Amino acid sequence: MLKSMYSGVSGMRGFQTKLDVIGNNIANVNTVGFKSGRVMFKDIMSQTVSGVTAPGGGEQGGVNAKQIGLGVSIGSVDTLHLAGSAMTTNNPTDLRIDGDGFFLVKLNGDQEVPFLTRAGDFHVDAERYLVTSDGLYVSDAGGEIIQLGDDVTAFSIADDGTIVQTMADGTTEPGVQIGVGKVSNPQGLEKIGGNLYRMTLNANAEGALEPTTAGNAEVGTGSIVAGQLEMSNVDLTGEFTEMIVTQRGFQANSRIITTSDEVLQEVVNLKR
Repeated sequence: MLKSMYSGVSGMRGFQTKLDVIGNNIANVNTVGFKSGRVMFKDIMSQTVSGVTAPGGGEQGGVNAKQIGLGVSIGSVDTLHLAGSAMTTNNPTDLRIDGDGFFLVKLNGDQEVPFLTRAGDFHVDAERYLVTSDGLYVSDAGGEIIQLGDDVTAFSIADDGTIVQTMADGTTEPGVQIGVGKVSNPQGLEKIGGNLYRMTLNANAEGALEPTTAGNAEVGTGSIVAGQLEMSNVDLTGEFTEMIVTQRGFQANSRIITTSDEVLQEVVNLKR
């Protein structure tokens, strides 16, 4: 069987995966805090027809190896953690991290390692907890879930994440600080849906995550901007351009299979 046919099949599979990633990017163009993905290819091991011959000290020249490539495979599917554009909402519980870092959210107060998210569309529920749209609890800098007091009539959030509370008697008091997590390798995080990421052993050393505060210059976390949301970092122009390239690449590889099939047909027709 011709090797070119299998090379064409591997190319079609690779471009199909790339098209899946592009489709997901475009589908999430309006998803708050979404980070786009990209596919990187790598060649498959080549078949060596003949090896290298070393030069003979002026008596004979060196000869290069003869190798035939066997196709392409997926090298990686990367998540690009680039900042998205800011969308102003003027909602006091809409938060955006201006710089590095992730918000920390938990399913309940007993969860040891929180999930991470860049989507800051938070709300205050009936029990005065600060929660996400899916009901996950937002954590403070100490790793505890945030609950406003019964005597708090209004609040605002400072750029370091401090919840400035207005009490029933009209006084103003600083409350807890919203927690932020810093990750050494954001691409090592695992997507689990719902704009959430899970810690892995390749995100931080040993999968550890220490909650900290926003605007921490020592750790390198960004400041929090209230009244704004971070939009998706998907570039539609780039995605549609990549879609065209992917489509043409898929078509070219399908031609390889068609041509290989025609050559095999000629071989079969040699015996009539």
